Amino acid sequence: MDEGVRRVTGTRLIDHDGAVQHGDYLLHPDGSYSASKGDEDVAETINGSTRLVTRSLQNWHTHLAMILNRSMGEGLPLMEWLETSIFPVEKGLTAEFVEAGTRAAVAEMIATGTTFACDMYYHPDVVAGVLVESGVRGIACGPITDFPTPSYPSGGAEALHKMGGLLRGSAPSDRVEYGIGTHAVYTCSEEMLLKASEMAAEHSCILHIHTSETRKEVADCHAEHGMYPVEYLDSIGYFQSADDGGTVCAHCGWVTKREMRILSGHEAHAVHCPTSNQKLACGGTMSYPAMREAGVDVRLGTDGAASNNSLDMRAEAKAASLVQRHDHWDARILNPVETWQLATKGSTDWVTWDLDDVRMRPWGRDGRRLLASLIYSGARCLDVLVGGQALRRDGVSLSVDETAAGSALEDAVSDYYSEI
Repeated sequence: MDEGVRRVTGTRLIDHDGAVQHGDYLLHPDGSYSASKGDEDVAETINGSTRLVTRSLQNWHTHLAMILNRSMGEGLPLMEWLETSIFPVEKGLTAEFVEAGTRAAVAEMIATGTTFACDMYYHPDVVAGVLVESGVRGIACGPITDFPTPSYPSGGAEALHKMGGLLRGSAPSDRVEYGIGTHAVYTCSEEMLLKASEMAAEHSCILHIHTSETRKEVADCHAEHGMYPVEYLDSIGYFQSADDGGTVCAHCGWVTKREMRILSGHEAHAVHCPTSNQKLACGGTMSYPAMREAGVDVRLGTDGAASNNSLDMRAEAKAASLVQRHDHWDARILNPVETWQLATKGSTDWVTWDLDDVRMRPWGRDGRRLLASLIYSGARCLDVLVGGQALRRDGVSLSVDETAAGSALEDAVSDYYSEI
């Protein structure tokens, strides 16, 4: 018996090409699938008659533990929100709070069909530990800034030293690794950016940075350096090559076409975070068509639950599709297939969705309406399979106790505020 193989019978399956297939299928731990003859020795047979099987969602920019801050400072613009609602309470942040927040965030991820997060938050060793424990995939990037933070009270030098120690050790697991999260060009000096880049190259790990999120960030960078943020990062030799781990540039809402060509040349991942950008009224949204024309590898992310209120990547996919159509006056942009490809890019894991959920009706002839309904209407997530391991079955998460995680989050938030 191959303990990681599941047989799903009488089901509908959508792979990366977006085509709806019907039949009995074997889902293999390596991410492949094949038709089932019905006589294979498998770990489990799942009745798929009211299930839709798809690849899992991938969240390429998160601050998972900021679920602690969900619904704080509603209605405030970005900088006021940060300075009055976020930064003050983060002064009391501890490893225990990060653990409780990350576990609740992972519970939400699994419950909504996401199996990967590229995270940037304090206490990355704690974040990585929760990711490993829950069975999902992820990159835990420790944030680097010039100023002191809850993880690194002495500032950037301490941050780099501690990240170096984590990177010199073994990876947390075969599903979880460490990366370096240089926060932004306005919070890191040139020296700090270069030291982080050199460390990333030494350890072949991801570099993760907020890039051109706001018009002010772009204007200030140009005033100081005579260049826009992506140009500036390129001029100092910041970007990590794809062979050595690559660079993740979050937001990219205010970038020029020249900068897009720079991103493409470095094979950087540009992460579209439409809900966060709209909620905080950043004014600029990534131009997906221009990015694709320039050959940039675009991914999708939620940002944090504080600036988004949700970690549901299906909802993020909907937001991406709609805002791109709206901004470019073109209803053909990010059709359901391309939208789903953006949201699941790189996934080798499987999720099933409940076709009895009324939001998925009508299915349409040969299931032709299923993908659009899943993106724009939603459905309950029933099963989550990562590397052959069932993290969720029949609508119940197995690797994280959702009720316990929610209760621990409530307790943590209560204690969190009592300390500020």
